[in-house]
Amino acid sequence: MLDTGRMPKRRDHYEVLGVSRSASTDEIKRAYRSLAKKYHPDRNPGDPSAEGKFKEVQHAYTVLIDPKKREQYDQFGDVAVGEWQTRPTGEQVYQWGGGSSVGVEDLEDLFSAFGGRGGGGRGEGVFEQIFGNAGRRGPSRRAGTAPRRTVDEEHPVELTFDQAVHGMTVTLDLSHGRRGHETIEVKIPSGIEAGQKVRVRGRVPGRNGGPPGDLILICNVAPHPYFHRDGLDIHLDVPVSVTEAALGAKIDVPTIDGHATVTLPPGTPSGSKLRLKGRGIVRRGTAERGDQYVVVQIVPPKSLSEEQRRMYEMLREGDRQDPRSRCPWSGSETR
Repeated sequence: MLDTGRMPKRRDHYEVLGVSRSASTDEIKRAYRSLAKKYHPDRNPGDPSAEGKFKEVQHAYTVLIDPKKREQYDQFGDVAVGEWQTRPTGEQVYQWGGGSSVGVEDLEDLFSAFGGRGGGGRGEGVFEQIFGNAGRRGPSRRAGTAPRRTVDEEHPVELTFDQAVHGMTVTLDLSHGRRGHETIEVKIPSGIEAGQKVRVRGRVPGRNGGPPGDLILICNVAPHPYFHRDGLDIHLDVPVSVTEAALGAKIDVPTIDGHATVTLPPGTPSGSKLRLKGRGIVRRGTAERGDQYVVVQIVPPKSLSEEQRRMYEMLREGDRQDPRSRCPWSGSETR
């Protein structure tokens, strides 16, 4: 029987991202973007602890952003969101958490230890709840040497923001143990999002003459230093001066396809969004494309010369506008 008491434990994924167990998808995305940017290796050169935290954040996000994986994780823990791996010897193992693994012959014993065959009186075991019919077709200690389709294998692929947006071809070295070794090239389509999967059919050799399984690439996307993605749209915070906001200006900004010029209308308030139509991400397999939004951030001067201060004082004396006149508390008495 498998000894589950000595398995290494991984930190709770919600704790890693700093969100509650009832967090929405948007809250999970915001937390991931913030932490991935904080611990990105490019921002922490020579700090191995930051790299470890970055990978931990990536793994937690991959699990919690997938509704099915999140449901399984909430019910059974990290053991329910593992992946199949093939060792150099050709042995298939189920791996999860911080490196825990179990051979296919002990897999049902593992899930029995996490809830028993009764599944809490629901008429099916934990093993079947997680793997379903695929679990029954997968490796079994009772299957002997009969031909069978190999269980699909999952492999993570690390992508930069630009690679995910524009697509790329990755080269993978695959070891199938006794069944051979091969190097393949896989095209990652443009517009891929973090956590999305690319299936390569028939790339995992079958066992004992059975049909092959599929290779499934799980895409991890590093955050960009200044672009933020929201579906097909791109958001970019752009600092502008007080005079540019007041008088208007033409501003050069980066886009995912190069630079563009946006017109800042006079009197633009901070937080305004200027739309660059069709400068976002192309939806996979279509001609549809998102937009880029330039988010205005007014930056006042940190220091003023005597002449500048005098001019700002003159502006204030002649300014008859009350920017708080329409606030809900305007005109109310303080009690």
